[in-house]
Amino acid sequence: MKALFYGLLLLAILPVAALSQSTNEEHKTLAIGSAAPDFKLPGTDGKTYTLSSFRNADLLVIVFTCNHCPTAQAYEDRLIQLTKDYSAKNVAVVAISPNDPRSVRLDELGYTDLSDSFEEIKIRAQRKKYNFPYLYDGDAQTTAKAYGPVATPHVFIFDKARKLRYQGRVDNVEKPTKTPTELNTRDAIEALLQNKPVAIQTTKVFGCSVKWADKSSSVKKGFEEWAKEPVTVNTIDEPGLKELIKNPSDKLRLINIWATWCGPCVTEFPEFISINRMYRRRDFEFISISADGPDKKDKVLKFLQQQQASNTNYLFSSDDKYKLIEAIDPKWQGALPYTILVEPGGKIIYGKQGPIDPAVIKQMIVDNRLIGRFY
Repeated sequence: MKALFYGLLLLAILPVAALSQSTNEEHKTLAIGSAAPDFKLPGTDGKTYTLSSFRNADLLVIVFTCNHCPTAQAYEDRLIQLTKDYSAKNVAVVAISPNDPRSVRLDELGYTDLSDSFEEIKIRAQRKKYNFPYLYDGDAQTTAKAYGPVATPHVFIFDKARKLRYQGRVDNVEKPTKTPTELNTRDAIEALLQNKPVAIQTTKVFGCSVKWADKSSSVKKGFEEWAKEPVTVNTIDEPGLKELIKNPSDKLRLINIWATWCGPCVTEFPEFISINRMYRRRDFEFISISADGPDKKDKVLKFLQQQQASNTNYLFSSDDKYKLIEAIDPKWQGALPYTILVEPGGKIIYGKQGPIDPAVIKQMIVDNRLIGRFY
């Protein structure tokens, strides 16, 4: 009974898992032997690609993948290596992002700094130096509906006549630090290059479910749920601040010092709320500290409620701002806003006086050893 309970609990907390080949008849997975559906999609390199763009290739490997999924990110380097290994053998590899970015909730972005918009997949392709075209299908999802990927990544391999000969996973081990025992995609390519039948033509896939446009309602639901979370603010004194900065927890702490009278502070504050919603399920926490006077607690709380700041919030208990500065970070010159990223044990790995660049902060968080991009 206990085993069943924990099994159900695991399924509940892993909404990104997709373990079936095709459970949605509306987007049925392409059958083995089917002709490759045509497409016309923009690439991150500024070109437009169709099926005929790869007409000279003996084999065409189409991988439906994305930016935000931890499983997709776990396979990035393997897809790059796959392309290196087989490009000279006239095998073309192309990646397609099928996700509608409007259907991706903030709390589904806990393993990434980038969502799945066209602009963001451009950034990821450039950063990772993809050696294959990366195409965007997130607006109409016409190509994704024609091929029927279940999860990201999902591989489809076509022969010279563009008949589907394999569809499924890359291999049987997600974690890049472990060695797979079944190299399904490579085995299929090798068989086809030798004009042999593919031994295993289909496999199940594991990864993040495709974010179809009809899932956008879950995004709205997320915002509605967050709006109901309680918002509080507590006072904190100088010793309390010093202990806070020591960070005796096991979490990466993002701390923002702000004030209601500080224009840049209130302007950027929503970015911190989004960051918190992205990473708070991980070993991460966001803490805000108001530098308003102790008598402004009601005003501070009202602002935090407007921002739906259900994270931990403090108000410095003294009017002596220089004690606040020294307690937070002696390197801080005192101008607001001020933001620091603190590892357990009190090591400040980032300090910024003035508004943050959210993209920089997100990348630092997800690339930190405590967080990471895959399971």
